[in-house]
Amino acid sequence: MTHFLTIRDAAALTGLTTHTLRYYERIGLLDPVGRRDNSHRLYSQQDLTWIQFLLKLKSTGLPVREMLRYAELRRAGNTVESMSARRALLAQHTQEVQQTIEALQDNLRVLQAKLVMYDGMLQDAVA
Repeated sequence: MTHFLTIRDAAALTGLTTHTLRYYERIGLLDPVGRRDNSHRLYSQQDLTWIQFLLKLKSTGLPVREMLRYAELRRAGNTVESMSARRALLAQHTQEVQQTIEALQDNLRVLQAKLVMYDGMLQDAVA
């Protein structure tokens, strides 16, 4: 038996608001979600897995328009063209994320050096 979640439960599980889940469906990031007889949305595990992936893309800075492009390619199925385009999109984004991480690591090294400098200055001032 397949387990489905209401929009409220899906929102709680994903950290998104119900409004955002509806918005993602409306703009095409989410495929149309199943519904009960009373037209309330029901989210499947597959829906939740996809939402979690979208959240990873979002948290790494992929613009919504690129997320939409990826979702469109995903809906096209596992054709060679679709898979190649999805891979290329993810490869480009991965490279951008790596560059961001390297820049943040450089910034962190500068901050850590400043902390060491202040530690030394404070020790000298107290002594």
